[in-house]
Amino acid sequence: MTRQDSAIVIGAGVAGMATAALLAKEGMDVTVVEKLSTHGGRAGNETVGGFRFDTGPSWYLMPDAFDHFFALFGKRTEDVLDLRPLDPAYRLFAEGEAPLDVTSGRDNAAKLFETIEPGAGDTLREYLDSAEEAYNLALEHFLYTTFRSLAPFAQVKGQYGKLARYLAEPLDRFVARRFSDTRLRQMLTYPAVFLSSHPARTPSLYHLMSHTDLTQGVRYPQGGFAAVMDAIYNLAVEQGVRFRFNAEVAAIDHSGRTATGVTLADGHHLTADLIISCADLHHTETRLLPKHKRTYPERYFAPRDPGLGTVLVMLGVEGEIPELAHHNLLFSTQWDDDFAAVFDGPAPQRPLGASRSTYVSKPSATDPDVAPAGHENLFVLVPVAAEAAIGHGNMYRERASEQVERIASDAIAQIEQWCGVEGLGERVVVKQTLGPADFAERYHAWSGGSIGPAHTLKQSAFLRGSNKSRKLDNLYYAGATTTPGVGVPMCLISAENVLKRLRGDTSSAPLAEDLP
Repeated sequence: MTRQDSAIVIGAGVAGMATAALLAKEGMDVTVVEKLSTHGGRAGNETVGGFRFDTGPSWYLMPDAFDHFFALFGKRTEDVLDLRPLDPAYRLFAEGEAPLDVTSGRDNAAKLFETIEPGAGDTLREYLDSAEEAYNLALEHFLYTTFRSLAPFAQVKGQYGKLARYLAEPLDRFVARRFSDTRLRQMLTYPAVFLSSHPARTPSLYHLMSHTDLTQGVRYPQGGFAAVMDAIYNLAVEQGVRFRFNAEVAAIDHSGRTATGVTLADGHHLTADLIISCADLHHTETRLLPKHKRTYPERYFAPRDPGLGTVLVMLGVEGEIPELAHHNLLFSTQWDDDFAAVFDGPAPQRPLGASRSTYVSKPSATDPDVAPAGHENLFVLVPVAAEAAIGHGNMYRERASEQVERIASDAIAQIEQWCGVEGLGERVVVKQTLGPADFAERYHAWSGGSIGPAHTLKQSAFLRGSNKSRKLDNLYYAGATTTPGVGVPMCLISAENVLKRLRGDTSSAPLAEDLP
């Protein structure tokens, strides 16, 4: 690795903080610049009227990725987080059907599947065997790599045929060949939402996601994802990282093929030997760099899928809601219409461009500190088109846009009806919303998307792009909008991949851990 004494990291989200911590551990002088007033990025949190709301991720999956990251600093996850296993993992409310509790563990899931569809239990065991194999394949060869070498592909020898089939067949068809019941199909294809993708456009390789919830299990960090962000932030500070908040980057400065620093919106210039942008890749390339220094110009993004947008509805509710578990999934019978509305635009059956299949979290089921006594905290995620024109919520404005308000009202009515929560709307004492325009404005999210570019075949693995600029020799990228992909665990891995690239490490293995 060429000697680098100083680094500027753009963005204090999970990828920015993780990257900064790793570089500081290498002995660099690291400064993180962040446009907002605090750390966490899209994994933010707000307290309103005594209710503490996470405003981003809420599913703690892939625990091994967190364990590995903390171990790089000689820590165990239990040293920094208080994780609680969730039972059930989630409650499923299928339209017109009685609710189902889904409990993690292969045997538990198989028993549930068998009660719904004779023979499905054994089929699920085979499916989860395959999911674990695919998970390990990805972990060993395609996640902890920068794709600078063909070695990861060479190491997959003997499995090329299987890998090709996984990539060629979409997830929805892969599942439909094995299960008939609509609810079972939905349970195995909904993880496409975690990938910001459409099940019909997601390679079946990603059935590995079922390994994470049905086999590895679902946990909740006490304090929510704010606690996870605090743990990573504290770790970075321990390594000597400096944070500069309310400091929006207006441009990445350069001289020839060298990035020399950044210019802030207030006119201040900061210099460093190394620049890592953990901001949205589209924003980095098309707003922070001049045209002749762009590795990914507008024409690169034009045919690509920005993924899904969301309307987030955060509710403080008077009284208990025993009808809901911690995690709840509401699946409509018009599953295809739901995804079409999100990825193909509004239609007569979905004029608001919103899905009727939604997610509801009740963190107050596990964490007493998120709501006042005698109240519940609900986080409702409604998938919508990645379209900033849908508008803002009222979290950071006086009022929400008409479309966001209608989507939020419909979601509350749906929970009342489908989940049997009588009088929910009348019991709401706090109601805060976020819309695609908030993601575009606060996080410079491309097209107002909330998670990141969809994991379609053309936007996976090395096709997702490089984590290094081709025009500036010392500009790198990390975060959900570059490799390896979306989600908090992937952001942690993307940070590690920056360090691997700086070291010239072309292996597909994670870095050595620092535990005794």
